[in-house]
Amino acid sequence: MPIARNNQVGGVIALVLEGDQIIMDLDNDTLQLSVTDEEIESRRKNWQAPSSTYQSGVLAKYARLVSSAAEGAVTS
Repeated sequence: MPIARNNQVGGVIALVLEGDQIIMDLDNDTLQLSVTDEEIESRRKNWQAPSSTYQSGVLAKYARLVSSAAEGAVTS
């Protein structure tokens, strides 16, 4: 899932806080957040989606309707 979309829907990237350690494994093409599963769940309970930059117009409509790039970035 692309990072921007992950952040908007509450994926793990959205739960990263200043000072968290992130392990990048380039050989296996992975990112790992070095916090416990309990901490991730705690953060997820308190997480709120960021407001959209675009409130009206074509870009606002696009942001509301488009799926993620992993799903083909098609509109509903």
